[in-house]
Formats: sequence, structure tokens, C-alpha cells
Amino acid sequence: MTMQSFTADVIAQPIDKKASKETKALYKNLHTVTKKGIMFGHQDDLAYGVNWKYEPGRSDVKDVVNDYPAVFGWDIGGIEHDKKENLDNVPFDSIRNYIREVYGRGGINTISWHLDNPVSLGQAWDTTKAVASILPNGKAHQKYLLWLDRVAGFLESLKTDQGVYIPVLFRPFHELNGAWFWWGETHCTKEEYITLWRFTVDYLMNKKNLHHLIYVFNTNSFKDEAEFLERYPGNNYADIVSFDVYQFAAANASKAALKKSSLQFQEQLKDNLMVLTAVSKRKNKPAALAETGFEALPDDTWWTQTLFPAIKNFPIAYVLVWRNHGLNSENKMHYYAPYQGQASAEDFRQFYRSGKMLFLKETGKLKLYQ
Repeated sequence: MTMQSFTADVIAQPIDKKASKETKALYKNLHTVTKKGIMFGHQDDLAYGVNWKYEPGRSDVKDVVNDYPAVFGWDIGGIEHDKKENLDNVPFDSIRNYIREVYGRGGINTISWHLDNPVSLGQAWDTTKAVASILPNGKAHQKYLLWLDRVAGFLESLKTDQGVYIPVLFRPFHELNGAWFWWGETHCTKEEYITLWRFTVDYLMNKKNLHHLIYVFNTNSFKDEAEFLERYPGNNYADIVSFDVYQFAAANASKAALKKSSLQFQEQLKDNLMVLTAVSKRKNKPAALAETGFEALPDDTWWTQTLFPAIKNFPIAYVLVWRNHGLNSENKMHYYAPYQGQASAEDFRQFYRSGKMLFLKETGKLKLYQ
């Protein structure tokens, strides 16, 4: 028996040796769920959709297929300033309640953190150099500790009425090889990024005693395995390996241009998934497509003809599409999942019925926390 085939059979354990039993169970099930299919996820699914906001129980995905996603994404950008609402104006009290609701139904919660730039206090997209400043002995280190304390306060509050901590997939400093966030690869060295990641994990796990977090390492699309792993913090500091990739096309693109864009996207996605799943197997860490989508879904067969063929043969735990904001400040439609009456809704129903994609009715039966 080779070492590689041996490691794949070892029961996977989260990096946190004191992880709660529910967290350990979820982590184990993130490995084994791939035998059944790929879980579907959606950002901010319960909070709002196209033309609606804060309607209890509503979801654009549910409006289309009469089922909720299996994975629900939330963002805590803004918590570092002790704000009442996140960067997309969703109240943190509501996010906490949604997370409880998802857990109660047997779904999975994943949390990203678009934190502001700690040096300039601009948004996450303000690329003023900041990483070195928040590391130990840096001039903004104390500020970063305060911010982490506020993050920890929110994460610590994620409990059931019985006091059981709700496991969450925590995905900080995401899309690390992009240039658009202040923690991106052009704004800090490899050593600085890895130090920041390890410090953050150690602080939340050992200083704040949070034992219900599963840590998600995340890049944007990449050219090869060397790029994907360049800033990997080590097997003791990451639980899940993942990347984000979106399809883009010009507004009002022709059918031919959409087809070309879809083929390029599929090629990129398959190439990256091949690397990701090989790394996942070797390191015995679940793999995920943590963010994807095609804004405003101009291709009405995108689900069955573009996304599904590209992902169906890869053992990834979940795929998550971004949020359904509706009209944005540029008067442009910003959504990534279909809503009732949207052109790709029927295709999404076929995607749902593929037998490979797992939604909440299915994953709720799997008892992911046991």
C-alpha cells in the first residue's frame, strides 16, 4: 500500500485538536459527501434576493426549485469596527439568526471576511500596504488584535439555544493570489501572508478558544499547482483547499461570444479543479469551488451546459455562487443564482434534477453534524 492510498483512507481530522464533536463530524462528512455528489451553495441566500429583502423563509433558489441550497455563505466585513451591519448592510444579528436557522435545518454555513484596510481604513479593495503593519511588532498590530477580538466575539455567539457551538467554515484573506485586496500577492510577501494566516488561526483557536471553526484556504484561479500552493500555510493551518473563479463576458455579448467565453471558462475551471483535487487527495483535505458564477446569467443554459459539465467529474464538497443583490449602484443587475422568471430558471431546475447536485432536502437527511 502506498502512502498516498493510505492517507486517503485515514479518517480526516480538523487542524484544531480540540474541535467540538459537531465540528469533527462535519469535517469528516465534507470528505465523504463527495461519494454522493456536490453540494450547491449561495451567498446571502436567506437575507435577500432580486426585488425582495428580509422575508422570513424566502430564497431565490427555493422560489425556483422548492429547495434551499445546502451551503449558505455569509460575510462579516464591518464586524472589525463593531458595526451593527456588514458591508452589504445585512445586520449581524440577522446573520447570526440565519446561521442558527441553517444549522437547525442541517445545512452548512461558510463565512468570509472582507475586512477594511487596517492602515488606510479604506475598504478591502484599498490596496495600501498593510500586512506587515499588523503582524507582531508592526505598528498596527494592536489594532488587528482588537479586530480579531471582535471577530471572535461574533463567532463565539454562534450557538444553539442549548449552547451547542455551530460549526462554520471560516475563509479569511481569500483570493490571495489576486491583486484587488490589500492582502493580495502583489501587496505583501509570501512570508508576510503565511505569518498573517498562521497568527490569525493560532489566535482564534488558542487565545480565543474557538473550537467550532473549519479553516478554508482560498486562491483565485491559477496557472499551475506551484501558484496554488505558493502561499499555502501548511497542513497544520488549513482544513479545506479551495479557489474562486468567475465567468465574464461583455454586456450584450453575441451568442458566439458567449459560447467562446463559456468554453474558456470551462477549460480554466477543469484545469484548476484537476490541480485542486490532486492537492486535496494528497493532503487529505476536502476541496471546494468556494465562489463562482456568471453575473446576471446572460446564458440561459449556463447551469447544464457550462457549469455542470465542468464540475461533475471532480470530487469537490461544494460549489457556491455569489449573491443575488438585484440592481446595484451602477444601475446594473448583480445576481448569480436564478430567481422566479429569470431566463435560466428552467435550466437550473434541470441542474437541480441531475442527481449529482445536492441541495438541503438531500443533505438534511445526511446528518452532517453526527
